[in-house]
Amino acid sequence: MNILAIESSCDETSAAVITEKSGNPVLLSNIVSSQIDIHKEFGGVVPEVAARAHIENIIPVISECLTKAKVNIADIDYFSVTSGPGLIGSLVVGVETTKAIAAVYNKPIIPLNHLEGHFYANFLSDVKPKFPIVALLVSGGHSMLIYMSDHLEYKIIGTTKDDAAGEAFDKVSKVLGLGYPGGPAISVAAVQGDENAYKFPVIDLTPSPERGEDMFLKYPELSLDFSFSGLKTAVINQVKKIGENKLTEKNKNDIAASFQKAVIDTLVQNSLRAVEKYKPKTFILSGGVAANKSLRESLTIALKGKTTFIIPEFNLCTDNAGMMGAAAFYHIKKGDKGNNNFVADPNLKL
Repeated sequence: MNILAIESSCDETSAAVITEKSGNPVLLSNIVSSQIDIHKEFGGVVPEVAARAHIENIIPVISECLTKAKVNIADIDYFSVTSGPGLIGSLVVGVETTKAIAAVYNKPIIPLNHLEGHFYANFLSDVKPKFPIVALLVSGGHSMLIYMSDHLEYKIIGTTKDDAAGEAFDKVSKVLGLGYPGGPAISVAAVQGDENAYKFPVIDLTPSPERGEDMFLKYPELSLDFSFSGLKTAVINQVKKIGENKLTEKNKNDIAASFQKAVIDTLVQNSLRAVEKYKPKTFILSGGVAANKSLRESLTIALKGKTTFIIPEFNLCTDNAGMMGAAAFYHIKKGDKGNNNFVADPNLKL
């Protein structure tokens, strides 16, 4: 079984070829064309600019992907593509390109939810996750805890009530003048800073009687939801207190380190609660922020002895078609025959 997967939900144009070996997905090629340098000058992704770049890149990326995999496009059995969520202009480029090629070769398409791909990046590891699974997805647009009882069975057990972790990284990086994308910039600065220099809040959304919330009596369980808006505000207030024009390199590094620690402590806090409640055989980390070394190390230490912890390779954390192809593989294994009559949905739900 050969699958050609295409991903273009935001600002990465990617194509990958997945095949099957001993009943498992195997990645033959995974080409990613990043637009980071294009969007850096704007301090974030500009949707129209991203869509135009996808149009320019998608055919060369697919061609390179097939060449590297040493697979002829006529030998592809299934096409798969991210149909949402994401930027509508970016999604449309991938969806319509896939539809056109699939029509020429009369092959089925497996439309995919982008979030599924992040989970299934972990199934490209040498050690395969075992069910039940608790998955932590941390990216620019999402901070979620998911319970998976089996393949393609998803139950959202925790989600962000405001900003996603990746979004908070981008905003704090911008305030500190560290550049875009915020995640890597904050990580680099944090290495040189003191994570205990500033006491930023670790948000716990569990209702408490001390806050006078009556619903504590109805919902006494510890919350698995996230909130990063208050943390972002605390950083902004600290910058204002020092004076934006008076920030030294040490100030920036210390604030970056302290902010990163608060984010990680929040993610670890809720992850441990989810493991305690759901008793999974495997805990998986996914999403762009999963590339953060400090987060990977902190979760490794926190989960030791509690469950098996699996992390995708660094190149499979950020948006890529390889992870989408892995998700398509398990869709097909569960009997998905494909659907060539679908549209891009920027608000697609899991």
